[in-house]
Amino acid sequence: MASAGLRDAPQLPDFGLLKRLARDQLVYLLEQQHEVDKLYKVENKPAYSTSDQLCFLVRPRIKNMKYVANIVNADKAAGRTRKYKIIFSPQKFYTCEMVLEEEGIYGDVTWDEWSFYLLPLDEDIISMELPEFFRDYFLEGDQRWIGTVGQALHLLNSLFGPFTRTYGMGQGAKMVHELWHEIEEDSPVDTVGQKPEIGHIFLLDRDVDYVTALCSQVVYEGLVDDTFRIKCGSVDFGPDVTSSDRSIKVLLNAQDKVFSQIRNEHFSSVFGFLSQKARNLQAQYDRRRGMDIKQMKTFVSQELKGLKQEHRLLSLHIGACECIMKKKTKQDFQELLKTEHALLEGFDIRESVSFIEEHIDRQVSPIDSLRLLCLLSITENGLAPKDYRSLKTQYLQSYGPEHLLTFHNLKHLGLLTEQAPGETLTAVESKVSKLVTDRTAGKLSDAFSSLGRKSNFRGISKKLGLIPRGDGEYDLKVPRDMAYVFSGAYVPLSCKLIEQVLERKSWLGLEEVTRLLGGNEFVTELGKARIVLVVFLGGCTFSEISALRFLGREKGLRFVFLTTALTNSARLLESTIEAKA
Repeated sequence: MASAGLRDAPQLPDFGLLKRLARDQLVYLLEQQHEVDKLYKVENKPAYSTSDQLCFLVRPRIKNMKYVANIVNADKAAGRTRKYKIIFSPQKFYTCEMVLEEEGIYGDVTWDEWSFYLLPLDEDIISMELPEFFRDYFLEGDQRWIGTVGQALHLLNSLFGPFTRTYGMGQGAKMVHELWHEIEEDSPVDTVGQKPEIGHIFLLDRDVDYVTALCSQVVYEGLVDDTFRIKCGSVDFGPDVTSSDRSIKVLLNAQDKVFSQIRNEHFSSVFGFLSQKARNLQAQYDRRRGMDIKQMKTFVSQELKGLKQEHRLLSLHIGACECIMKKKTKQDFQELLKTEHALLEGFDIRESVSFIEEHIDRQVSPIDSLRLLCLLSITENGLAPKDYRSLKTQYLQSYGPEHLLTFHNLKHLGLLTEQAPGETLTAVESKVSKLVTDRTAGKLSDAFSSLGRKSNFRGISKKLGLIPRGDGEYDLKVPRDMAYVFSGAYVPLSCKLIEQVLERKSWLGLEEVTRLLGGNEFVTELGKARIVLVVFLGGCTFSEISALRFLGREKGLRFVFLTTALTNSARLLESTIEAKA
């Protein structure tokens, strides 16, 4: 199985410390400073409270400022006087002040900051819970969250560092790295004599690898996320899973004995494991027969509660698997995977285009149709103008003309483009680079890439061997490489990059790959470490997490994941849509 025992792997740091620090600071802000006695969820409705002061704990978002303004202005209209305090988490932005001023309440509120940058979701996953980072930075060019990530790295370095070696790829990664070091210089932390719990750190922009985020996930945790949407490390299983008339919220982490054993498995292996687990549980229950009173008392006090909990979790995961199977069968999932694999390998492209056209015409799902279009565009380095116009017209006719803005956003991101402009720019770049110095050519290249971003997926795939060429059928129960997370068809580009750089301890030998990826790679300092912090700017998928966990087991390493948010193809594409479909 993919989740076999770790090969001489080091112990992970205790990230519970991050929660304790954040909780203590919040308790101080709420109780000692503001004497808060009751909490309400921020919702788009009036706040019914008899208190003479209101304290709002919010993210620095415009809609939250307008919510606060509505409450304050409603109180003003009713002639009611109260004190209002806004606590921004993780920090306040100037935009918030502007909105409060526009709404006429800037002088009526005071504010504070709760520096809660990091939420540990599991023993090796930390999320900043900033889903807006992807759209804000990659689509709109808003760099305000770069500082937040820099502050988060400063905190981690002070607690679990010093980090001895830093690798990175991407413009955002480079900016975060530079800002983080500025913070370190301005607010130095004494780490002399401190033994680093995390040694290496790898920063990676989401736009370095869009393909992995767009592929259908087939490991169990990824499928649960795609089907039910995992939020802050928990999932709501509805009546179709619980076989009752109510929903249940379930925490999905290493503490769940059933989930921890199947989370990284390919879905085809999960049912067999759950069946065996059910038989083992039944055998443990059957041990009660023939016990004397003393043995029965020991069994009830020490084992029965744990068995019941395990039985409950087993039932839920079996129900989740059945629900996933029903939905995927209805969606003709195998045909979908076949098309994705053909696109990744570059075979039967016309057949794949026909499948996408049929998918659009049947109006199966606007997000899935968009995902296939983007996957086709990236793997083919843009669509031929004729195909682009035809597929765009069909999509707009099926799902509505309001998606014209969506196509504009996708083109800007380099997710869905036409071939001709990209080819023209590449030719111009080539000629210019022969006439000017390398440094000047680099600047011109950056300018050109901002006008028409190209994916170069085929070239990168060939250089890194992303499409396995093994003989015979791929054994998904005993995988031989990270490709198992995509049924043996594709090794995630992001994970392969990390593997190659860690093996070489530098970017040497990967110059052609970094050129095709647009450059912005960097490496600093020296040192040895077996715990690697991987930072994803713009979101990380559960498939990438499973792949790197597998790599860690193979190499005797442990990976810790810090991401601005956990993402999947649906979340990524939804953030580009102006009019929600």
